[in-house]
Amino acid sequence: MSTRHQLIWVGIDAGKGHHWAVDISSRPSALLLTLLLAHGQPVVYIPGKTVNRMTGAYLGEGKTDAKDARVIADLARLRRDFRPIAPSVELTSGLQLLVGYRQDLIADRVQLINRLREILVGICPALERAFEYRKRPGLVLLTGYQTPAAIRRMGVKRLADWLARRNIRTAVVFAERAVEAAASQHTALPGEGLAAKLVKELADRILELDERIKENEQAITALFRTDERAEIIESLPGMGQILGAEFLAIVGDMSTHKDAGHLAAHAGLAPVPRDSGRRTNNLHRPKHYNRRLRHIFYMSAHVSMTLPGPSQEYYCKKRGEGLIHTQAVLSLARRRVDVLWAMLRDKRLFTTAPPVPVSA
Repeated sequence: MSTRHQLIWVGIDAGKGHHWAVDISSRPSALLLTLLLAHGQPVVYIPGKTVNRMTGAYLGEGKTDAKDARVIADLARLRRDFRPIAPSVELTSGLQLLVGYRQDLIADRVQLINRLREILVGICPALERAFEYRKRPGLVLLTGYQTPAAIRRMGVKRLADWLARRNIRTAVVFAERAVEAAASQHTALPGEGLAAKLVKELADRILELDERIKENEQAITALFRTDERAEIIESLPGMGQILGAEFLAIVGDMSTHKDAGHLAAHAGLAPVPRDSGRRTNNLHRPKHYNRRLRHIFYMSAHVSMTLPGPSQEYYCKKRGEGLIHTQAVLSLARRRVDVLWAMLRDKRLFTTAPPVPVSA
C-alpha cells in the first residue's frame, strides 16, 4: 500500500508571492519540502484531521485527491494560524529517522509479545502467568523449553544451570518458578507440539528485536549528544537521552515556538478558551496538538515526581489540592515546559536553587 501525499500550491497574493500547504510533513514529502524551503517559499502544515472534518462541507460524498486538494487550498487561504514548517537541519532529520524507527521496533515487539502470550496460554496457562515476557529471563526460557512436560523433565537444578549459561541472573529463582508452573499441569493440550515451535520462534524473534532496539538507542544517544543542548536537556530530572532525542526530533531548533506557552500548546498542555455566548473562561485542552510531544513531557514528569526534589514537592502539592494522579502529573508536565524553556533560553543546566539575578 502506497502512502498518499499532497503538496498544494495556493495563490494568496500575486504581489507577495505564493504560499504552499501540505497535509503530510513526514519523510515521504521531504524532497519537495526541502526544495521549497531552500528557495524561501513559505510552507504551512494542515493536519489531516482538519482536512477530513472540512471535507463534509464540500459537494460530493466520495473521497478524491482533487477534493482534498481543494479543501487544503481553501483552508490555507482562509486561515493564518496553521503551523509553518521550518527547514530541517541534519541532526533533526537524523533524530526523526532513528526515533521513528525505534517506535516501529517497539510496536513490533509489543505485537509479538501479545501473540506469544496468546499461544502460550494454549500450552500452559500457569507458565504464561509465571513470567513477565517483556523481560529477558522468561523469553530465554521459552527458546529452549515451552511445554510443562519438557520443563518437568529438566528439573530445577538442570534448568537453573541451563539458564545460568545464558547469563540469566538468579537463575535458580526463575528455574523454580518455571518448574512450579509446569508441575501444576500434567495434561497435554491439543496442538501442543506445533504451538511450542511457534512459541520458540516468537521468543527468538523478540530477543533479536531487543538487540536491534538496543543498537538503535545507542545510535540515538550518540547523535543526540552531538547537539549542544543535549547536556541541558538531560540535566532536567526525568528527561533522559531517549525522551530528549524525541523532543529535539519534534521541535527542531524551536524557531517555530515563540515562548513557553506556545510550546505547551503544541504539546496540548496549555488550555485554550472555548467561550460561547455568555460563557467565558471556558478553558479546554486544544483539539490540535502533538500527542507524541505531550507523551514526552508526561513521561518525564511521571519519572521526576518519584525523585526527591521540586517536581515531587509540586506533585504532592497538587494532590493535596484535590487533583487525581493523572491531573497532577499533567500539571507538573506543564510547569516543566516553562522550566525547560527557560533552561534552553538561558543555556544553563537544571538546578534546584532559583537562578541568582545578575547585578547591574
